[in-house]
Amino acid sequence: MKVKTNKSISLDRFINKSLYSKSSGYYMKKNPFGEKGDFITAPNISILFSEMISIWIIALWEKLKKPKKINIVELGAGNGEMMLNIIKTSNQFLFFKNSCKFFIFEKSPYLEKIQKEKLKNYKVRWLKKLIKINNSPTIFIGNEFFDSLPVKQFTKKNSIWFEKHIDISSKNKKFLEKKINIKKIEKKIGINFVKNQKFIEFSPLMIDLLKKISKIVNKKNGGLLIIDYGYFNKKMFNTLQSVKNHKKIDILNNVDNSDITHLLNYKFIEKIVKKLKLKVNGFSTQRNFLIKLGILQRAEIISKKVPFLMKADIYYRLKRLIDNKQMGEIFKVMFISNKKINFKLGF
Repeated sequence: MKVKTNKSISLDRFINKSLYSKSSGYYMKKNPFGEKGDFITAPNISILFSEMISIWIIALWEKLKKPKKINIVELGAGNGEMMLNIIKTSNQFLFFKNSCKFFIFEKSPYLEKIQKEKLKNYKVRWLKKLIKINNSPTIFIGNEFFDSLPVKQFTKKNSIWFEKHIDISSKNKKFLEKKINIKKIEKKIGINFVKNQKFIEFSPLMIDLLKKISKIVNKKNGGLLIIDYGYFNKKMFNTLQSVKNHKKIDILNNVDNSDITHLLNYKFIEKIVKKLKLKVNGFSTQRNFLIKLGILQRAEIISKKVPFLMKADIYYRLKRLIDNKQMGEIFKVMFISNKKINFKLGF
């Protein structure tokens, strides 16, 4: 990591450079997804996940009265697996398929190249800016997207707030704390969230993206489905972690070569959403969401005529998605829309 200073930088700047520096950023130079990577996401565990998301999208399209044109936008598409299966599933619903334009919002040129190879036989457009979406209802899907955005952290000590920084003046990086006027931060965001907190963690970039999405959804109709690590407590706490080879490591070690992530505070997101004149249609765990969409029935159907080992593999992967000790409980699902929509499928 090269930084034009010999002192310190804020935590979010440190994370941004670690993950997204054009020359050395973690997401800009490697494919971290899959069993052989540093972590694995739900679409790469089982096709059942993408099929359920596809059915949910189609149902929302029907709720929107089947518009002749609709945008499906995946935020950060990883290795392209979910978008591939969404398109394949949509091929079975031709009226819906003919209405769709598929987009991927991707920051990493490296991952974009992988996605384009996987999706080379399908009509997909890549976006660097959300404002370039055409004037149609838009459904945004963010699966393990917002947790990868840089966060700021603040700690309260004896009624004084401090922001976390990283000392990068030597090879042995370390955390620092710098005094901050938290009221200015709160005023800039425009919501009251500091009261009764001793620790604060949030992503300014997430807020910025939610603002852009809200303009599109409020103007053109549609919504945002978030599926991510998270919690729904009012009290914030330190959730920052670094992952390499499917194991947690020290965030200051292996800089540029490991993922840095955090848990979403869905209560905070709800406050932002309300300020942006949107509403939360539903909130659930990944387990309950997928079960209500029919993932158990789908698994039963596809496993009926397959050999025992294939059947065992289907249910092994299903368990990873919905078991409370695996992804079922820690992953949460939230659907955000404009105030006109009332859509509770899966919730």
